[in-house]
Amino acid sequence: MAWTLTRDIDAYQAAAGRLLSSQPVRNTVLLSVLASLTRLGPAAFGDESPLFGWWSEGGAVSAAVLQTPPHPMLLTDLPGESASPLAAALADRGAALPGINGTEPAVAALGRAWERFTGLAGRLHQRQRLYRLGGLIPPDPAPDGTARLATTADEAVVTSWSSAFAAEAGVHDAPGQVVSSRLDSGHLMLWEAAGEPKSLAGVTAVIAGVARVGPVYTPPQWRGRGYGGAVTAAISKLALGRGAGSVILFTDLANPASNSLYIKLGYEAMEDRVLLMFGA
Repeated sequence: MAWTLTRDIDAYQAAAGRLLSSQPVRNTVLLSVLASLTRLGPAAFGDESPLFGWWSEGGAVSAAVLQTPPHPMLLTDLPGESASPLAAALADRGAALPGINGTEPAVAALGRAWERFTGLAGRLHQRQRLYRLGGLIPPDPAPDGTARLATTADEAVVTSWSSAFAAEAGVHDAPGQVVSSRLDSGHLMLWEAAGEPKSLAGVTAVIAGVARVGPVYTPPQWRGRGYGGAVTAAISKLALGRGAGSVILFTDLANPASNSLYIKLGYEAMEDRVLLMFGA
């Protein structure tokens, strides 16, 4: 039983791809980040090359991790004995670990192990809930306006709102080339009223039958008018039309308004996640 750490994306896909695709809803972020790296190259999310890893037991891969510095490390579930060897392997490699993102048992296990090896204690940054769409329930009555796909002509507003969303959520901003790629591929939608954009929603490509909605952002001056719910319903319908068998999204559990909204739209809670951060 051992961890393999590498910066070779092809080796990672060959070793861990089947594991990730076996649970595409739970591994949605790993799969979509991997797809972006494949499409845009290793510098898609930052100047430092991504780090990949997988845990093998008797030749079978049963856990995987992925980090695109400076973003937190993404985890699958971790077998009980694998967290400490992972922390040791990362420490031996001199890897920086700004944070870890996954299910609470996996994050807690790696967080404790990382503290033992480095002395760095993690702090809980965010509790998240994973929702999956059951039957879509569009807002009734709908707000004024209509949904449309964002185009390259909307790049300035989309980039600004993506940055505002990241600032409010306390996460790293999406790199410009990632935003541009999503515009080019038709994965961003605006709700427009009176000739002016009011709200933004994004969705991933359909990967292993799953599409993930996010970000969803409405500027403060337009909140409380139903635009966020309307654009979320519209982009969820778009994902279904593109062949998604499962449409999912994550929420911040500290935001009861958004959790309530998505339930009203037909989203059903699946499981909770945590984001643990290290350092200041």
